[in-house]
Amino acid sequence: MRKKKGLRRIGKYEVGRTIGEGTFAKVKFARNTETGESVALKVMAKSTILKHRMADQIKREISIMKIVRHPYIVRLHEVLSSQTKIYIILEFVAGGELYDRIVQGRLPEKEARRYFQQLIDAVSHCHEKGVYHRDLKPENLLLDCYGNLKVSDFGLSALPQQGVELLHTTCGTPNYLAPEVLSHQGYDGAAADIWSCGVILFVLMAGYLPFDETDLPTLFKKINDAKFSVPFWFSPGATTLIHKILDPNPKSRIQIEGIRKDPWFRKNYMPVNHKEEEEVNLDDIHAVFNDIEDKFVAEQSGNHDGGPLIMNAFEMITLSQGLNLSVLFDRREDHVKRQTRFVSRKPARVIISTIGNVAESMGLKVHTNGYKTRLEGLSVIKGGQFAVVLEVFEVAPSLFMIDARKAAGETLEYHKFYENFCAKLESIIWKPTEGMASSNLLRAMSC
Repeated sequence: MRKKKGLRRIGKYEVGRTIGEGTFAKVKFARNTETGESVALKVMAKSTILKHRMADQIKREISIMKIVRHPYIVRLHEVLSSQTKIYIILEFVAGGELYDRIVQGRLPEKEARRYFQQLIDAVSHCHEKGVYHRDLKPENLLLDCYGNLKVSDFGLSALPQQGVELLHTTCGTPNYLAPEVLSHQGYDGAAADIWSCGVILFVLMAGYLPFDETDLPTLFKKINDAKFSVPFWFSPGATTLIHKILDPNPKSRIQIEGIRKDPWFRKNYMPVNHKEEEEVNLDDIHAVFNDIEDKFVAEQSGNHDGGPLIMNAFEMITLSQGLNLSVLFDRREDHVKRQTRFVSRKPARVIISTIGNVAESMGLKVHTNGYKTRLEGLSVIKGGQFAVVLEVFEVAPSLFMIDARKAAGETLEYHKFYENFCAKLESIIWKPTEGMASSNLLRAMSC
């Protein structure tokens, strides 16, 4: 048994690789040592939260996620804090973003309808709790290992204030925003969420956006006019429902009750069996944000000898999409877009230096810390920053997995970048012959 390097513990959680990161937080894979359950551990520095005055927003987000517990919504287990950090323990959702499915092309109508049915179930539950998501889009819809939808990212969600029926903050992703949200005149959060659901349904079935322009004024005009055309392959039932949802008038727009009665929607519809749970306890949230020291969680740093982190068997299995081990090693087109990771037999230092050299040749800024590299550039789609993080893991002696993830920018741009980048890294990418992938992985697991 090889010694695991760099392993950390946060209370009862054993913390592993980073699986996502943004401007204000990192998300790490972790395991509950008491139950063996996989979780996602979101880490935020208290100094960052205070500097950007985000305490109220973060507290609202995690409170909302505890309130809206539902099979099709990412579950928040608990919130912990240390002297310097806040840890949000979330359900680990292994199937990636729904967006990754769309990148590969439009979905069959039957599959799109199933995801839409699950989305409506989740959104309906939120609305029943008085919660409006306000940033519904495929990137915020995850898939579990069974292919079921999980709504995530309640960072822009809202609870109506007492005595106030309309919301006034313009937020969300422009292409998915309802016309009334863009008007700055107040809007019904439920109707706005329904519009976003309609755009998502269109994207699932068409493979592209109904409203998509390079300049915002033109985009906003198309949204306000609800100016879009339906592809010829949409069935009459789907077309009728989408037009009822993408009605620019929120007062005449179909509501969730109407959607659930729609014949197209009801086909093969199986409402989720959801039992209302006991009263939600927010004590851990209050303890974190009131900075109660005797509630601080113990942090334990692991040993690190300077080499790449070793990915243990448990992490590899959860990474491998339902025990289909070949996807860790197979770089065929249908896997590349989903997995964005590759394997190398070159020395770890050679891998890192090659990544840096190729990135610099592409005009990207390179920031390397040990066996993790962050690449930064400008987004060519909508301006702003584009960033990618690549990290080297040892999966067996002299066998390394390089995991790549988007840190900033558009998902579509990231997928295109990854394919182009890998083409320039052919000298270090190992391409095992058929049948070798699983045997090497099993050998790594036994080491």
